Amino acid sequence: MQELKNIKVGFIGIGNMGWPMAMNILKAGYDLTVFDMDSVRGESFAVENDAHCASNLAELADMDFVITMLPNGHVVREVLLETEDGAFINNVKAECIVIDMSSAEPTGTQALAEKLAVHNVTLIDAPVSGGVPRAELGTLAIMIGTNDAQALDKARLLIKCMGTQLFETGAVGSGHATKALNNLIAATSFVATSEAMLTAKRFGLDLDTFVDVVNVSTGHTFMSDKVMKDHVIGEKFATGFAMGLLVKDVGIANELCDAVNMHAPLSKLVLERWQEALQAREFSVDNSEAFQVWDEMSD
Repeated sequence: MQELKNIKVGFIGIGNMGWPMAMNILKAGYDLTVFDMDSVRGESFAVENDAHCASNLAELADMDFVITMLPNGHVVREVLLETEDGAFINNVKAECIVIDMSSAEPTGTQALAEKLAVHNVTLIDAPVSGGVPRAELGTLAIMIGTNDAQALDKARLLIKCMGTQLFETGAVGSGHATKALNNLIAATSFVATSEAMLTAKRFGLDLDTFVDVVNVSTGHTFMSDKVMKDHVIGEKFATGFAMGLLVKDVGIANELCDAVNMHAPLSKLVLERWQEALQAREFSVDNSEAFQVWDEMSD
């Protein structure tokens, strides 16, 4: 097996999630080069962790693997295909494997895979779940879509540096579809649980007791169990997932419903509810603050 120090990995997007994910790659022993549109952040990572920082995208073109962890699929496509006059795509070496770990539109991912394939570059979509805490621990859940089983075999050890629960979901784009649909379920659960709790509050029920009952009854969900006690009733509002990002994922899920001609009226209502909350807050606030917004809207 090739020594990890001889395997070149480029990491684009050193944000809240990207930073700890890149750290785990570095700790595993790979030859890591990072890049961020905020050059100060990229250089800070390199200085703090004794890593390389690329000054432009062309410097990532000779990597064995390039990982993207960016705000959305549009940004991923822009960075890989257009930024710096197409510096990456015009210089990338054949057989490079690109692993997009962002949350992106599945159809856009499929289109990007086709464009990269022209240059003999394979795209694997591998979005993650678990937030910053699990990114730091390297225990993320990762949903993997690919059309190339051999490329995945090559990338598997690298991906395992960042996550302990790896799910092969199907063809390219399927990872992004799985991530968006999972978050649609989570967002729907949070809306339903919030509305029930706000009704209970107005009726005069004790919310701690109410949630305790839900958690041993048929209404039990991840949201009722892991979010409502500490982050809503306890007012921590610190689940680690930005409201804007959740709204983005719910939007992606709705677009997917439309793309496959799925009549999904509840999904559209859930998106509208979250969009209302986002209009009252900022993109970066914790998604659990939506409870406060809906409470205020009902007064």
